[in-house]
Amino acid sequence: MPKMKTKSGAKKRFKVTASGRVVAGQAGKRHGMIKRTRKFIRNARGTTTLSPQDEKIVKVYMPYHR
Repeated sequence: MPKMKTKSGAKKRFKVTASGRVVAGQAGKRHGMIKRTRKFIRNARGTTTLSPQDEKIVKVYMPYHR
């Protein structure tokens, strides 16, 4: 049985925690920061955990990160 491939884009963008949750960078901070509120910019710092529905999609792309 050959090895399964990991999607290159997924391994660059996501990380799986020890408890199995998927961590990703916060969305919506590439451009247009002037129109965003200070609260949005502050809360969008760092990383966030994905929802369970999105986790299922990402874990298909990374078969060995479980």
